[in-house]
This record gives sequence, C-alpha cells and structure tokens, in this order.
Amino acid sequence: MSETISARPDAPALPDALPAAVSAALDTGAETPAYVYDLARVRDNAARLRAALPDPADLYYSLKANSHPGVLRTLREAGTLPEVCSPGELDAALAAGWDAGQVLYTGPGKRDQDIDRALGAGVREFCTDSPTGLDQLDRLAGRAGVRVRTLLRVNDDRPAAGQGLAMTGVASQFGADARWITDEPERFGDRTHVEVTGLHLYMGTNLTHAPDLLAQFRQSLTTAARVRAVLAPHTAGLDTALDLGGGFGAPFAKEGDAADLTGLREGLAELLDASAPGWRDGAPRPSYESGRYLVGTAGTLLTRVLDVKRSHGRDIAVLESGINHLGGMAGLRRLPPLNPALLTGGAERGAPRPTMVTGPLCTPLDTWARQAPLPPLRPGDLLAVPNVGAYGLSASLLAFLGHPAPLEIAVDGDAAPHITRLTLTRKD
Repeated sequence: MSETISARPDAPALPDALPAAVSAALDTGAETPAYVYDLARVRDNAARLRAALPDPADLYYSLKANSHPGVLRTLREAGTLPEVCSPGELDAALAAGWDAGQVLYTGPGKRDQDIDRALGAGVREFCTDSPTGLDQLDRLAGRAGVRVRTLLRVNDDRPAAGQGLAMTGVASQFGADARWITDEPERFGDRTHVEVTGLHLYMGTNLTHAPDLLAQFRQSLTTAARVRAVLAPHTAGLDTALDLGGGFGAPFAKEGDAADLTGLREGLAELLDASAPGWRDGAPRPSYESGRYLVGTAGTLLTRVLDVKRSHGRDIAVLESGINHLGGMAGLRRLPPLNPALLTGGAERGAPRPTMVTGPLCTPLDTWARQAPLPPLRPGDLLAVPNVGAYGLSASLLAFLGHPAPLEIAVDGDAAPHITRLTLTRKD
C-alpha cells in the first residue's frame, strides 16, 4: 500500500548541475530520504528497447524490478505487458490498468490459493517449471471450469557466457532441465485443462554487450528447437509462443547508461530466421522480458548525512538510508559497494578521502561502502545514489527495525511531481 504525501514549501539549496527530475523533486521541498523516478526516462528506455528488438514481438515488464504505480502506468502506456510472480504483483498490475488477460504469471513455485486467485481474476497465461506444476495448474483450472495456456520453462544444459547472474545451465529451481524434457517428453505435454503453447528460456541477467546477448539468444534458440522437436507430439499448440527472456543490462547504484544494444535487432532477426522460421508470421510469436533495462536508470535515491565521526583512524558517515532502503540483496552477495555522490557543497572542503558509509540500523551489516571516495562530510549534507530505479526499494529490508519507508517521488516532465510513501500494514 502507499499513501500520498504533500510537499513542504521549504526547498533545500541545490547545486547547479542536477538531473532535471531530481531538481524537480527537490523543488517540492519534500523530506528525505526519497526515491526519485523519472517517468520520461522510463518511457525513453521502453522505446529504445522496443526499437532494439525485431518485429513482431511482445515485451514484458518484470514487476519485481519496481512496482511503483506511476512506473507501471507509464510502462503500460508504452505498450509493455505485465510479468508477475505473486498475488501482490498481480494486484499492482491490475491496478495500473492492465487487463488480466494480458498477464503472464510466472514463478518456480505457486500456492494453490494464489493460482485460484489469479484464475478468478481472469489470468489465463502461466509459466510452469515441472510436471508437478502442470498437474497443479490442470487441477485448479479444471476446478474453476476454465482452460489455460502455459509456457514450459526450460533449464538449459549449460549456462551462457557473459551473464551477470546465471539463471539456467546450472542446478536451479527455474524450469525443467532440457535433458529431462527430451528424455520424458510425455510428462511435459498438454493436460485436459492446460495447453502448453510455447517455451520459456531465460539464461541470465545484466548482460551489457549486444554480442553477449546474441550469444545467449543463439543458445536459447538452439535448445528451443531441440526441445520443440521431441515435445511437439505431446502438445497441440507448442509453436504459439517463444519467450526468450532478456538479461538486458543496466548499471546499478553507479554512474552510467544502460547497455548499448546496437546490432541486436538485426542479429536477433537472423537467429530467429534460422531457428524459428515462422516467427515473422507469429508462429511462434517471440517475446522478451525486462526489468532492469526499463527502469534502472530512471531512479535516484536522495538521502542525508545524520552523523560524521572518526573511528580507529577512519572517517565514518551515518546516513538516513541503509540496507533497509537500498541494498537488501546484500545478504545474497549481489550488492557492490555503494558510493553515493555529494550534492550539496563539498568542493571547498578538500579532496575526497576514503569514507565508511553506513545506514542508521542497529547492525554492523548496515554498511554501503567501507572506502567511498567522498569529501569531508557534515550532518545535513545531501547525497545521491544514481541508477537505482530497479531492485532498489522493492529489494530492500524495509520492515527491518521499523524505520519509515523513504518517499517515492514520480516526476514526469513539467507535470507536478507525485509524492507517495509505501506503507506496511498488519492484519489480525
């Protein structure tokens, strides 16, 4: 849930060179910490990714990256489709205006009550990872008196090179091993109430070079052709869809731009022509997924310094934000050092020096960086962490220690910024 917050009239003093969306957010005088989402950048990212993919194709947005209502509405208006993997994400997608019939419901494990709820809402397209998942979906669809479509997720025999995080090609909860499917294809075919309409292959995440993306898609298409050949006798509409995942890279919590996708459109079209020759006529219809590329570069976290001190010969800066606001995945060893930039003053204070940057939580784990290059800081200084529009607040330990959630400020050109705060509610 979220509540709408009114802006304060007392805006802080700002440096001259700031991104327009950040300046607009701070001009409201809203308190910090605050995530600023540049909806114009979201729109531009969607257009750029769409232009890098060959037509025809569907582009899904993975809500796990950022489910802020303004971000979702912007992506819906840009023509993306929603990929969800929980009841909460389904609710967010429907609230943003997508029709339930546009939803792809994924995830390696699903509770009966969650599938029941999705079916009741009108969801008819799923992704399943095993014969158990197919049987479960068949049973529940039959009980609901409906017939549904599913993609079968495939875990390739080997990982693709250049991945940021391996999703398949290793022992994984995601998908059924390609060899398992080809050895026992009858276990992965249609059910009475479930039609297997295509395959889903997602090799890895955060690939930052077009050649690496093409290598991933080449391997996925080769595997898909092999699996389709043995699975076709057990399905009626297997050539309807082909979800090739994504992995389109973008920087996280550091300066930079999203991956350069030059050459991807032409190269991918050639791969599809060779491995799925009916794709130009929609048989199968390719689809792709993205979270990071679409929203990562559209988010900035603003936070202030609460305390500054020296300890054992080291400069220590304690911020309003820590792993509760950014970096909850640090426990999964997915978080690089976070080196925020000072926005207010600093130039007259001397050269940057190594600074230990921490949050306000009562745990030594609440540390963003041990040697961030920052000028001497003062309490009240404003810091910014760029490129945290994906896996920022949505991936953080928000409930830990009960500090308030940061504000979220959605900025869209000249329109008035919209300020909200995510709230956690308990039910008896």
